[in-house]
Amino acid sequence: MTTLNKNWITENHIDFEYKKYVLLAYLQKVSENFTDHRLYPYLSDLVGHYRSLKALREGKHNLFSQFPETMVRTDMEKFHVIYEKLIQDDGLMQELENILEFSIPQMEIYLNEGKKIYDFLEDKLKIFPVGLIPLNKEEGYMLLRTGNSTDTLVYNYAITIFENPTEKYRAIHVSYIASYEKSICVTYEAIKSDLIQYNKILPNPATYVIESDLDIPFDETFLPMAKRSLVKWIAGTA
Repeated sequence: MTTLNKNWITENHIDFEYKKYVLLAYLQKVSENFTDHRLYPYLSDLVGHYRSLKALREGKHNLFSQFPETMVRTDMEKFHVIYEKLIQDDGLMQELENILEFSIPQMEIYLNEGKKIYDFLEDKLKIFPVGLIPLNKEEGYMLLRTGNSTDTLVYNYAITIFENPTEKYRAIHVSYIASYEKSICVTYEAIKSDLIQYNKILPNPATYVIESDLDIPFDETFLPMAKRSLVKWIAGTA
C-alpha cells in the first residue's frame, strides 16, 4: 500500500505543487484498490487523513481569529471603522491554506467513491443466525463464506461496549478458529454443533452466518465488513 504519512502536509517542504503531487499519487493508489474492491485499510486510512485536514484547517482559522485587531482607517461613507489583524498570513501560512483548500475536496471525491462501493457490497451481504440465539449475544462465532468458495471460515468474536455520558461505542475482536468445506453433511447447523463440542464453555453460542455471492477480497474487504455488519446486527436486535 502506498501510504501517506500522518504529518504529510507539514513535513519536508510546505509547497503547494509538491504536496499536490504527493496527494494525487496517494489518491491514485487508493482509487486503484477501490476499483478492485479492496477497501481496507485504504478507506479507514483516507477517513483519518480527511478528519486531520479538517481539524487542521479549523484549528488554523481559530488560531488566526484570536489575534487582536487594530484600527487602520475609518470609512466615512459607510460609517464604519476598518480593522486588520495585528498578524497576517505570511507566505508559508498562505501556502498551507492553499494546500488545505485543494486537498480536502479531493479527499471528499475519493471518500464518496469508497462509500458507494462499500454501500453496494454491504447490500449484497446476507446475515442470519444459526439455531437459537442466547441472551448473551456479545460473544460467539461468525461463519463466513464469500463468492463461489465452498469453504466456510469460522471466527470467534467478542464485542466490548464502551460508554461515555453521551454515547455508546462497540468494538469487536475476532480470532480465526477453523475452516470447513461445506457439503451435504457439513451444514451451518453441523458446524455449530461441532463448535459446541470444541468449546464447552459456550454450550449454546450465538452463531451467525455472514455470506455474499460476490467474490470479494477477503482480508481487505469481506472480513472488515462482516465485523461491522455483525456489530450493527447485534446492536439492532439488542
